[in-house]
Amino acid sequence: MTEDKLKLLLTDLSLDEKIGQMLQVSGLFYGDDSALTTGGLDYFKATHEELLRAGSILSISGAEKLKKLQASLMEKQPHHIPQIFMLDIINGYETIFPVPLGQGATFDPELSERCAAAAAREGAAAGLHVTFSPMCDLCRDARWGRVMESTGEDPFLNGKMNAAMVRGYQGKNVKDKGQLASCIKHFAAYGGAEAGRDYDTVEISERTLRQSYLPAYKEALDSGAKLVMTSFNTLNQVPSTANKWLMRDLLRGEWGFDGVLISDYGALKELVPHGIARDEKEAAELSAKAGVDIDMMSLAYIRNLKLLVEEGKISGELIDQCVWRILKLKNDLGLFENPYKDADPEEQKKICLCPEHRALAREAAAKSFVLLKNGPDASGKPILPINPSAAEKIAFMGPFADNHEVFGSWSFPTDSSTTVTIRQGVENTGGNFSATFCQGSQILGHDFKYKNWVRFTYDEDAKTALLEEAVEKAKNADKVVVCIGEHQQMTGEAASRTKIAVHEEQMDLLRAVSKVNKNIVTLIFAGRPLELEEVSELSAAVMYLWYPGTETGNAVCDVLFGLEEPGGRLPMSFPYTTGQEPAYYNRFRTGRPNNGTLEQTFVNGYIDQIDRNLYSFGFGLAYTSFEYSPVSLSSVTMNRGSRITASVTVRNTGSRRGTETVQMYICDCFGNVVRPVRELKGFCRITLEPGESREVSFEIREEMLRFWNISMEYASEEGSFIVYIGSDSRTENSANFELV
Repeated sequence: MTEDKLKLLLTDLSLDEKIGQMLQVSGLFYGDDSALTTGGLDYFKATHEELLRAGSILSISGAEKLKKLQASLMEKQPHHIPQIFMLDIINGYETIFPVPLGQGATFDPELSERCAAAAAREGAAAGLHVTFSPMCDLCRDARWGRVMESTGEDPFLNGKMNAAMVRGYQGKNVKDKGQLASCIKHFAAYGGAEAGRDYDTVEISERTLRQSYLPAYKEALDSGAKLVMTSFNTLNQVPSTANKWLMRDLLRGEWGFDGVLISDYGALKELVPHGIARDEKEAAELSAKAGVDIDMMSLAYIRNLKLLVEEGKISGELIDQCVWRILKLKNDLGLFENPYKDADPEEQKKICLCPEHRALAREAAAKSFVLLKNGPDASGKPILPINPSAAEKIAFMGPFADNHEVFGSWSFPTDSSTTVTIRQGVENTGGNFSATFCQGSQILGHDFKYKNWVRFTYDEDAKTALLEEAVEKAKNADKVVVCIGEHQQMTGEAASRTKIAVHEEQMDLLRAVSKVNKNIVTLIFAGRPLELEEVSELSAAVMYLWYPGTETGNAVCDVLFGLEEPGGRLPMSFPYTTGQEPAYYNRFRTGRPNNGTLEQTFVNGYIDQIDRNLYSFGFGLAYTSFEYSPVSLSSVTMNRGSRITASVTVRNTGSRRGTETVQMYICDCFGNVVRPVRELKGFCRITLEPGESREVSFEIREEMLRFWNISMEYASEEGSFIVYIGSDSRTENSANFELV
């Protein structure tokens, strides 16, 4: 539809029709019992007429279903305006890729772009138009369950990964076949919630907001994201859904975003319990004035906007602005010419879980696995990789050894039976080893308080029998692979935890097995960093798998048996104990720095725990070893109009081919505000044959040295800088330069 015709359509709509376009409701109200809800439903008593007027529907999918629903609703609308169908496609539609935190571990934006493109092809064939992804929230506190949906704790990495996902979903034009519009979330700073409690308060300075939390959203928007979702939290005492400064002044004004702004689930009505609105009428007024176009799953807009216009509290022009953005999105998607877009039942069957997508899922999973420890086996050699040709007895055990549900809490409408378990992967391997399997323990104990939709029943009588079987198998094995971690519903929305550790039920299994066999490889499934000190002590090798998705078992075996290497590096720091959270690497310097020991007093830190992380951001081992040369600089001075190059030579000093993730960090030694100890400013993955060397160079530009200074100007300052290049954020391989 031409823009002129779209404007005529807007003019011709009644006020009731316009306000209807601003309502989004769940597919549950259109007969889809499988639709997901992320909030209560008792409050939502929409009338039949209101449901018919709604402009978009969430959490419903399936080509045949949506084509019928689109036709039915368009027929009943006065102007036959098509619906937009939206869904949380977080890490895949039916083919499930690693959770976003696992994708962050790949340090490979191009890979995430390919995964997003594959997810878009499947979702579009299933009749969808918009995905609520990526989640650009910076996450520094692993107690928050939604760290799983992020790509980690670093602004630079998050920006690169989220921008790539937007490009993957949307392609060159969202109207094209196989593309979805991307809705970035949650704007803004949702990941900064106090104490990691979901939906909680965020209190950070504007400087910290702009320096650390906003860059990833901005980079995703610069890649063309069509929608933005508001966050549940307050930001400096103003709920985001009513934050006019955040939405109108910053997002729309300063950044120039002219796409659709949608609330999160029920967020408009939540302005009342927040205490910023007396009732839903005032909530509607505040949100509309803040610039929110679509009210997701509340009746605040559809019940109150017309009255607010009639009372003169909201102008008709403001309503028109909101509806124009919604109609323009529908037009950008091509829905006026083809309201079904790519919905095709036969194409959906053909493309979902197709061999190409499964191969990509397998590749992505292997590249996300992070090898944290690789100690010696009984022969004195690194225990991993395991030689599949050796006539060894390997015992696979733990509640994840034969578990299909290893794809993350936001993976739907996934049929878990399509996921390859570790047992299935082992059986597909066809090696010379012999394998045995047992459960060993239950995932959770009877004392665990879980979300009301978790399907879990604890059997007290089974514990002893499960342990005894596991110990007996471990006694008779050359190597033991223990598969433990978090139930996938222990992470995600509404899954904050005060103790981020493997449940005691599973730790009892690891402890018992370690008493009879020391050749233990521990594989950990989780959606967040966990306490791993004891796990590491009891294991010869530890590998972090996150939630790998559809091809879990095949990818795990690819890495265990050395066909592939563990390609991941940590996108979040891992603390020794939960009490260290938030435990991010790029902290500010203090006046009483800690040297990482407990011998000091009156310094920054704790009296019962060294002031460092167990595993820091960027860390990860390979099946080979790498040696770095000292950092060399093309110049030790740089002026504002020039740039310098920092280089290292990396050599593979091991006996097998390997891939290294080379990381560059910069420290601003002196500023008119306190600066972080170091910040990631570049990374690249290189693959080297044994003995091969390669020079890796990073360009340093003046704009990379800018920060929000004491006058709240984004600028660099002349002075001293340190550039670090190495394998993780703790590297001390460095050189100094001056900005003059």
